[in-house]
Parts: sequence; structure tokens; C-alpha cells
Amino acid sequence: MLSVSQMLLNGEPRLMGVDALPLVGWKIESDNHNVLQRAWHLQCSTRADFSSLIFDSGEVVSEQSNNIELGDAVLSPSTRYYLRVRVTDNYGERSAWSPSAEFVTGMLGTPWQGAFISAELPADKAESKVTLLRKAFALSPRKAITAAWVHATALGIYQLFLNGERVGNDELTPGWTSYRHHLLYQTYDVTGLLAQGENVIGAELGAGWFKGDMGFARHRNYYGEQTALLCQLVVQYEDGTQQILASDNSWRGSDSACTFAEIYDGERFDARRVQQGWNRPGFNEGSWRAVNRVDWDKHTLTAQGAGTVQQIERLPVKALIVTPQGDKVLDFGQNMSGWVEFRVRGQAGDKVALRHFETLDANGNVYLDNLRTAQQTIEYHLSGEAEEVWHPRFSWQGFRYVKVEAFPGVLSLNHFSAIVIHSAMAPTGQFSCSNPDLNQLHHNILWGLKSNFVDVPTDCPQRDERLGWTGDAQIFCRTASYLMQTQTFFAKWLADLKYDQTPEGGVPHVIPDILTGHCCQDKFLAEGGTHSATGWADAAVVNPWTMYLMYGDKRVLENQYASMKGWVDFMQAHADNDIWRYKLQFGDWVALDAQEGSYFGATPEDLICTAWYAHSTLLLAKTAQVLGQSEDYDYYRALQARIVARFRERFFTADGEMTARTQTAHILALCFNLVPDVWRERTADTLVELLHEHGGHLVTGFLGTPYFCHALSQNQYPKEAWALLLKEDFPSWLYQVKAGATTIWEHWDGIKPDGSMWSPDMNSFNHYAYGAVGEWLYRTVAGIEADETAPGFKHIVIAPLPGGGLSWMNAHYRSIYGDIAVKWQAQQGRVVLTFSIPANTTATVKLPGAKEVVACGELNFVRAGEQWSARCGSGEYRIEYLPDESVDLTYTD
Repeated sequence: MLSVSQMLLNGEPRLMGVDALPLVGWKIESDNHNVLQRAWHLQCSTRADFSSLIFDSGEVVSEQSNNIELGDAVLSPSTRYYLRVRVTDNYGERSAWSPSAEFVTGMLGTPWQGAFISAELPADKAESKVTLLRKAFALSPRKAITAAWVHATALGIYQLFLNGERVGNDELTPGWTSYRHHLLYQTYDVTGLLAQGENVIGAELGAGWFKGDMGFARHRNYYGEQTALLCQLVVQYEDGTQQILASDNSWRGSDSACTFAEIYDGERFDARRVQQGWNRPGFNEGSWRAVNRVDWDKHTLTAQGAGTVQQIERLPVKALIVTPQGDKVLDFGQNMSGWVEFRVRGQAGDKVALRHFETLDANGNVYLDNLRTAQQTIEYHLSGEAEEVWHPRFSWQGFRYVKVEAFPGVLSLNHFSAIVIHSAMAPTGQFSCSNPDLNQLHHNILWGLKSNFVDVPTDCPQRDERLGWTGDAQIFCRTASYLMQTQTFFAKWLADLKYDQTPEGGVPHVIPDILTGHCCQDKFLAEGGTHSATGWADAAVVNPWTMYLMYGDKRVLENQYASMKGWVDFMQAHADNDIWRYKLQFGDWVALDAQEGSYFGATPEDLICTAWYAHSTLLLAKTAQVLGQSEDYDYYRALQARIVARFRERFFTADGEMTARTQTAHILALCFNLVPDVWRERTADTLVELLHEHGGHLVTGFLGTPYFCHALSQNQYPKEAWALLLKEDFPSWLYQVKAGATTIWEHWDGIKPDGSMWSPDMNSFNHYAYGAVGEWLYRTVAGIEADETAPGFKHIVIAPLPGGGLSWMNAHYRSIYGDIAVKWQAQQGRVVLTFSIPANTTATVKLPGAKEVVACGELNFVRAGEQWSARCGSGEYRIEYLPDESVDLTYTD
């Protein structure tokens, strides 16, 4: 039976607030094999019963089922729309209409009637208090309301209320962007929150990223000195009229019970100062003050639609620990980003004080040094009225452990729970195998993502940093996109990268950029500069290309094309005879082959820079080809060929030996195809020699590590790749697992074998960069690979690599077309491979390490050289083959 199981809008199941027509896609289900769509019929309506169509495609003969434009459909602001589709397949079967998908429009370019208003004054620029805003208003008692929407944003962090009820379930809105170029607003349906007669709309505002104490140099007021709210409530009546309420000078302001809120340092809340009913009708606002306007360019406003930070899950306390020093510590068993919520009873003025941190020291005591100046403390003073329940709302903490510094009464574990927050992204990847340590590693990689994808891709969630380091985001982008649907998340962040680029095309080290002009306290950055480091700035090219590869949406390439060109042109402008290097470079950051006391690895910077110059130029040329920019394609393809030639001339000797005898040099040369074919085998052999020189261990840093297993497995060394992944002693991924890690560490030896710590100035235990090995688990171990000629997994390459002494592996990836599943088992001397391909896609199946195909059902395998391969359509398949001697497995009966 043919059906459409889900529709997607810009990759999301629903959108709340859009400024343009979304791209539409759908997933097809069928019991048949080799199913391809032959035609589709799409409708869009303002009514759930589709009785009022604004768009009807009619029957469109096409195989395309994702990234479809709605043509010339005309949208109205503040309106809900419904979409549905039915499809016909290559067997002539037509589906029923799909379940409908919904999207709501935002302002759609209509002028904002309101102003940014603030309860603060410029004199409050050093304040970190939370303020309140309110406005009482009346609705027509004689008209029936059909719908009501509120569009809102803030300079700072806001929460909105209507008649005492919280509006929406988003947190930390409007998030962190390059505010003066790009400010998001949110849209909410508030129809059910309105009442006849008097109504009250209210808001709370905190400093957040906008005017808070940010960056490791701890500067305030980077974007402005006052928090402010912009709000527009649109009430639609049955007779077709509207009533609009906007933020203006008639609103009133006050201070809240939250006397302090900072992202790094936490919050102080005095429940005795709560003004009961402040956001409800009937409240006496006589003591409240007038608000003032804050000038801001509203042309920077963009509807968000999806991807807001939300409360995702709750975790209980695993244990109450009393440390040797006598501290009471809650252990939640998982490093995370979020809040602790607690229930408490006590007298008015009694205090709850909690200090959040990541790990215990070697003696089992509280370890705070790696937080640097971040306090991560919350204080709550009780009102004394019945049981009180509270958690922070204008900061967040990175922690596994919580030191209870004060708590009235008996301390009980059921008084506490942890609320995990991160940007809302649909889970898409699952991985499990017969090795429990690898399963824990995958868990740690996933939780590194959850912890650091809090609106921007931060480096770490706990210390006085939490910045959007471009290198970390670039390194981890592909792994993240297997684990979760990152299309919306990265599109938002890449817009800020584009806006924050220098006029010449240089890319800041962090996005949003708060280092430029504020790094004078950091000698390292003050002397070297705050932009254009290789492997970091290349996020401008790598991340858009990765989004296109994973989701097949050309818009990200179109939106970022000028940015991508800008970065490559910047490198070319500063290259010397096609060898690139510029000011401050991080190189192979924190590699273990660095000199004592240095963060910089041993691989020469000009080699690393030129390798990435070649790589990004190639990706830009491919992007130009996708976008039909033929002149650009020819230009950048020729430039890339020149760079490769110069790389070979400069960094290889005449007999094919690399001039830099480091692991990272050989890894980059192999993975970026900078090695002449005649020297590829020798380069791979030398990489293995370098690996063996260190006892089979890596000594690579941020730029070499992500590609190490790929460099081995793609160059006839699969056993060495598996052995590297499965190392258990320092340095290795599983060393961290064996040490009890629940996320990925910043340093291979964050906690040394003797229990001592790496230097506390930079020692995060929740730092996702080295988790980029997750890409190898999905692309190689599971063998779920995208084809850049048919992106978004329209054509899938299935090429799993059994090994590592495992007896089985099971992986799933939820693509935009549907679920791709791969499972292999080692049974009685054979590998049994089962996999499934979603409808309206095709696949090429390859069998690395296969000596002979024993059973393959309807598939027709052919052998070319050492490689068995077959092509197939949608459906489920089972293959048995005999592995060759390169495959190390544990067989079961």
C-alpha cells in the first residue's frame, strides 16, 4: 500500500512564524520494492478541511519529493496554512491524501506598529537584574475571536505571558545572533489565552547575550546597554476585522524578583519580592514606572519558525555524595546543559544555594578550577508560603554534579531533578553494537551535541566562554547531522557567520563575533587577531556544503554563496604563490605532538593552511557547479588545481616523501586528495608507521583527529582504523569512556591516568570536537553515505565495514526520504548484512572486505577489482558473504 507518512516544511514537521514560502517535502511508504514516485499533487489551504485553497499544483509528473517550492502562492501575515499531498508511484498506485502539515506566517514584511521598550535606563548598563513589563487592554465584547497571534522579540532574553499564562514553551528567546544585522522574532498562537473584557500581556527581560557579561575577557554591553521588548499582538475577529496591540510608551515597567541573572554566573531569586498577579487583570500597577523606547533597526528582524531552545527531557538524581571535605553533592550521572529544578519548604528568607560543576577531583572532592571565573551558582530565597518549586530561566548551567551549599530542612533526592535544554532538533541517528564501550562513546558524542547546541554551536557549556567557535562547529558538523536534524540550526548560525565576516571576507574565530574589539585582555588574540584561522574560518564553506549534502537543499548554498566566495577570495588575496598562511593560526590545536607547554601541534602551519585552502576551494567550485555558476566553477576549479600542484611541490620531496613527518600532515594529504596517485600507497604506509611509532596511538589535535580513521580505512588499512578507535589507554576515545566520561572531553588527558587534571585554564569535560569520530561510525562502520550527485540521500551508498572484533552492529539514519537501516552480524564464518532503503530513493551497495558473495536474493553483484557492488531500489535486503583476512570479527553460531 502506498502512503505519505510525513510532510516536512524547511525540513521541519511544522513552522511557527515564517517570512517566506517554505520548501515542502514528504516521506513515502510502500510495501513494494523499487518504488519511485512518478507524480505528485500538492495543495495549500487556510482551512484544515482544504475548502479554501490558495495553491493547487494539479498533477505534476516528477520524481522530486523534497525541497519543492510552492510556486506563486500568495501568503497573508499572521495566518495559519495547511498543506497536503498525494503521490503516484511507478506501479501506477495513487496514495490517499497525506496527513496535513501546518505553518504559520509571521509579519511577512508588514511594518511593526510597536517600538522596542525597556524598563531599564542607560544608567542600568552594569545591572544584571530581570525587569517586568505589562500592559492591560480590552477586547471587543461583541465580536467573536477567530484567531490571535503574538509576534515578539527582545534585546536580551524574554519570556512572555498573557493573562498569567506562559506564552509558548521556548527558552532563552530570541537566542543569540549578530543582533545589529540579524535579530530573530518568534510567533505564538494565543487564541486560547484571551478573555472577554480586560486582558493583560506581560514580559520578563534578562540581560542574556545582549548586554550580559560575556566572553573570557568578561566584557558587558557588547550589543547594547538596555534590555528591551518588541511585541505585536494581532487579534482577528469573525467579521474580518483586526485589533492590534503593540509595545509602546503606554506600557509600565518594574523590577522582578530575579535580582541577578547572568549566563556564566547563574541567578539570584528572592521569592519574597514576587509581585503576585503582576501579569493578570486586576493588578495595581500604581508603583510601576514608565517605560522608555530603545532605538533599533527593525529591518534586522527575521521570523524564526523553528529550532528554538526548549526543555527536552528530565533526569533524576542518581546519588547523593558526601565528599571527603564534607560537601553534599548531587550526582545526576550525566554531564549536560540545563537547570536544576527543586521543591522546597521553609521559612521566609531561608536560602537554597546550588553550585554546578562537571567533575570530582582525584580525592573525590568538588572540582571548580576548570570553570575559571564562571560561578554557575543559583540562589533562591524562600517566600515561606507552602511548597515552592523553582528553576532558573535567564541563564543555564553545564554540569553533572551540584554542590548543595544551602538547603532548608532534610535533603532528599526527590526534591531535585535536572531539566535538559537545547535547540529543538529531531533525533535522526541511532547506533549500537556488540561492544558496550563503543555504545557509551556514541552516547557521549550525542550528549556532547545536546550540551553544546544551545542556540549556537558552543565549544563548551560550563566555563566563562560558551562561544560559537567556528572550528568546533566545522569539525563536528557532519557527525551532528547524522545524529539530529541540524538543517534549521546551522542555517541560523551560518546567517550570522555571513553577517559577521569582515568586508574583505575574513571569518571571525567565533560566531556571533564578540571577540573583535574586545580581546585586549587576551594577549594571544590581541597580538594575533580575531579572524581567519584555517580549519576555523573554513566553516564558511564546509558547513553549507555539508548541509547541502545531507539535506539536498540548494538554498543554503544560495544564501551562503557570497560568504563562501568571500572566504576563498580572502585566502587567495593573502596567499604567496598559492601557499596560504595568515596571522594567528591555531594549527592542529592541542595536538599531543606539540612542544611542551604549547597548544600548537607539530604540523607546520603553512602545510595545514594550504591543505585547507585547497579543500575549501574545491568545495566552492562544486557549489558553483550546483548553482549553475559556470564561470566561477571554471575559475575556482583551476585555482584548486594550482593549489594542489603547489602543495605537492612544497610539501613532498622528489621521491614522494612528505616534508613534515607528522600524523596530521599525512592525514590531510590523503583525505583532501593532495597526494599524487603514484605516492598514495607510500603516504598511507608512512601514516601507519607514524601510528606504530606511538604504540598505535594518535597524537593528533582538532584538525587531524576527525579524519584519522577515514585516512586509514580509505587507504587499505581498515584493521588499523578499527584498532585506533578501540584503543583503551591514553590517548584514545575509549580512555575517556573507561574513565567514566558521559560526554567528550576537550583534551585527551583532561583527567590523567593518576587522577590529576590537565591545566585548569582550558579543560572542559563537555567539548564535542573529538566526537567527530561519530561520522566514521555512521559513514564507514554502518556504511550510510550520501552521494553528492544526488544529495539528501536521494541516492544512497551502503558500504559497511565490519571489524573491530565485533559480532554485530545496528544503525539507523532518518533521512528526509525516510529511514535508512543497516545491520551486520558475524555468523558461522560469514557476514550477514541486512539493510533497508526508503521509497523514492535508490542505492549502490558495496561490500568492503568481502571475498565471496554467498547469498544476495534479487540483487546482482558484480566484482570490479577488489570490490563487490550492486544497485538496488527501495525495500529490505539480506546478503551473506565471506569476509577476507582484513576483517576481524567475533563469530556467533
